[in-house]
Amino acid sequence: FRLDKFLLLCIQMLSVQPDAKPKGCAGCNRKIKDRYLLKALDKYWHEDCLKCACCDCRLGEVGSTLYTKANLILCRRDYLRLFGVTGNCAACSKLIPAFEMVMRAKDNVYHLDCFACQLCNQRFCVGDKFFLKNNMILCQTDYEEGLMKEGYVSQVR
Repeated sequence: FRLDKFLLLCIQMLSVQPDAKPKGCAGCNRKIKDRYLLKALDKYWHEDCLKCACCDCRLGEVGSTLYTKANLILCRRDYLRLFGVTGNCAACSKLIPAFEMVMRAKDNVYHLDCFACQLCNQRFCVGDKFFLKNNMILCQTDYEEGLMKEGYVSQVR
């Protein structure tokens, strides 16, 4: 999953200097007389005016970045929903939406719920060992049992 041909920009929150000439808002074209303003896309914005074009969330509140593509200003979630690359889970073959968290093992990508031993269905916790054999995710026990059945002596501990 990669983000392709987009612009990721930082949002800066600045204090308005009392003696400075008020800046115009790029969103509503009115003067910014608030205590704070946002700077993004080399323009100045009221905090209420810099919003995601899809969900209307205030971008200054959801983080310090915004995405822009096809003349849209977007939050990360909507950018991924609209323009992110989707793929299929290596375990269940169902579609993985671009905004969903995933687990990776080499070139394989998995839903979080699908990232389990494909023989005994044991879910993995952080720090657990897992093995990828013939494109199957295996827990240590099933991997070692498979080695024994194949006539190899396991040296994995």
